Amino acid sequence: MPLYEYECFLCHHRFERIQRASADPVEACPACGGAVRRLLGAPALQFKGSGWYVTDYGNGRSRGTTETTNGGSEQPTATSDAPAAKGTPAKTPESPD
Repeated sequence: MPLYEYECFLCHHRFERIQRASADPVEACPACGGAVRRLLGAPALQFKGSGWYVTDYGNGRSRGTTETTNGGSEQPTATSDAPAAKGTPAKTPESPD
């Protein structure tokens, strides 16, 4: 059964009720007897199964992971959409080293 949260218009008292979805909403505040409104809450989501984890995509590497190169030193992998540093010209295959 769903858990509904209510708030009183007069005293601003908040309370919760576990009710069937087909049940009539609560109309009176238990603290002062004033009119109440049902509040909207964020649903609780829990993703399970394959396809929801970083290890389930592509080759298992995510952006910014490290690779072992040059005799065991670790360096961050370069991404193609990373902006070039200011004042540093981008190297192209046509330009000499």
